[in-house]
Amino acid sequence: MYFHELDDEIEMQEIEDLGLNRQRYMVRERQDNFHGWNEEQFFNRFRVTKNTALHINGLIEDNIRHRTDRNHAVSPLQQLLVALRFYACGSFQIVAGDFGGLHRTTSGQIIRRVSRAIAELSPVYIKMPDTVEEMAIIKQGFYAIARFPRVIGAIDCTHIRIQNPGGEHAENFRNRKGFFSINVQAVCDANYKIRNIVCRWPGASHDSHIFRNSTIRMKFENNEMENSILLGDSGYPLCHYLITPINNPTNPAEHYFNECQIGTRTIIERTFGIWKRKFPILSLGLRNKLPMCQDIIVATAIIHNIARDQNEAMELDDIEIDQDNNVIAPVNVENNARQPYIDYFQGLL
Repeated sequence: MYFHELDDEIEMQEIEDLGLNRQRYMVRERQDNFHGWNEEQFFNRFRVTKNTALHINGLIEDNIRHRTDRNHAVSPLQQLLVALRFYACGSFQIVAGDFGGLHRTTSGQIIRRVSRAIAELSPVYIKMPDTVEEMAIIKQGFYAIARFPRVIGAIDCTHIRIQNPGGEHAENFRNRKGFFSINVQAVCDANYKIRNIVCRWPGASHDSHIFRNSTIRMKFENNEMENSILLGDSGYPLCHYLITPINNPTNPAEHYFNECQIGTRTIIERTFGIWKRKFPILSLGLRNKLPMCQDIIVATAIIHNIARDQNEAMELDDIEIDQDNNVIAPVNVENNARQPYIDYFQGLL
């Protein structure tokens, strides 16, 4: 008998003498969740098509692959499906782990690893247009909605519920509706793609404050977006590159301006609705630490954009529009910012 076998027997005897039972190493059966479901069943469980899942796996597999296949290592595709299941159900990590035949701790590590790997793709998949040709295409898409010219994006904020983050600044995350959240700012295009996202501000932050401190504002301030504008609601400051509705329209041209501005701008609210419906975890709430919450928010936005690139069908029926009536912040209004557009719509009457 070898010495290490003798040592093991002695150790087991000592454990038995103490009345202790050593837990045996157990490998749970792992279902083949990629091939085990047809396309419709797969989409209902993971909220993306198989082609989209394979595409995402190809982008991140080198970053999440284990260095060895020892100890029944989880493959990159299996890891991705665990994370997608977590995003799709808004459930506890233990539920996502059970679905993949994994321990809760393992599933938590996988979700963290996959979310970080996908979030790191943001410079490629969440970006404003940077060529004149791409800007022109986006403007044409917005113009087709309600004939509003020069629009490069619609901007708004939405609250993503989180658990109490704790610490001395926890109350900063309690929004005016009374729950803890991250106030996420996003800009979308006419194809429901998220072109810019900011998810670092606590729920008590006002939309205008987030915009004032954002890089997207600096892009417009530095004239990087050419002759383009954003459309926002009344919670944002009116300026030459951010056009908001008229609070009290007084003539037909102003009413028509408001109708077209609101009709075009609401695409951001519909984008939020599609995004949250695709990944219910964003509506039900995140129970993770703040850095991981931010990674999950960005990761789901990237997956949403990839799904749009893959021409996945959107669920547009019964989308709940997030009509968050913002308190108007005191801002310096450029009174002539809207006038060229009011004159333009006057000519269309």
